[in-house]
Amino acid sequence: MNDLGQDLELRLVRYFTVVAAHQHFGRAAAELHVAQPALSRQIRRLEEYLGTRLLDRTPRGARLTPAGQTFLPRGQALLRSARQAELAVREQAETERIVIGYVEDLVITAAVRELRRRYPDAEIATRHLSCHDVGALSDKRVDALIARAPLPLAAVDDVFTTPLYEEPRILVVPRGHPLADRASVAAEELAGEEAAPCAFESADWTSYRILGADVPPVESYEDKLELVARGEAIAVLPAGDRRSSLRPDLVTVPLEGAPPSQVVLVSRTDDPNPMIRNLRLAAEAVLTAPAT
Repeated sequence: MNDLGQDLELRLVRYFTVVAAHQHFGRAAAELHVAQPALSRQIRRLEEYLGTRLLDRTPRGARLTPAGQTFLPRGQALLRSARQAELAVREQAETERIVIGYVEDLVITAAVRELRRRYPDAEIATRHLSCHDVGALSDKRVDALIARAPLPLAAVDDVFTTPLYEEPRILVVPRGHPLADRASVAAEELAGEEAAPCAFESADWTSYRILGADVPPVESYEDKLELVARGEAIAVLPAGDRRSSLRPDLVTVPLEGAPPSQVVLVSRTDDPNPMIRNLRLAAEAVLTAPAT
């Protein structure tokens, strides 16, 4: 009986099942890419461990003994079980991984922290995207994206969208502007300023107005704020976007009657990654509009 003081080695069981399948040590050794004498020694080790002979060596090859016939289906089941366990762990390791994109001024720390609390072994990464990274979701640089609607994506037909929260709008004007000292401004008042076309545009609200026809177009957020500070533009932004408040030459005023800014979570339609659903639940639980 076994006196090796060791557990049964799956490698030896696999060697035995291959020999049993071929009923020949030479052919089995070729499939296993081991030398035939080494394979014979490993089969003897298994037999010594079990305390019985599993194979009878014959001039033509090998034949299962009654003990071998009993052990073979159990050994095969043992190997299948081990393989299934390996695949399950590998699959879990592959699926407990997510890259979360976020844009511009949004802070998603609370959602990431909550997701890590719920899934401490998952691999969770974040990636800040600029407004020009429209292909980040479609080309799989990120698995999910937290952004403001309308979506900064190349195509929005193949995404699943979850609304998270809404924010009111604020007006941003240079200090000394006629509206700077107001407690609030109605959206209709801005519509009456005919000399103020827009540049921070979105599909749901015109949000940045350039006051001079000869002002060249600008793309960066900082350059647009510079236009506001110089009195060449006014801006309408989400209340949660606090970047303009960092400049002492700008003033923010609550804007009444403008449609709210909506923050959403988007992912690729039918993406099987379970961490996307987990992120969705975590984000819905902890992400709320910043206090205004």
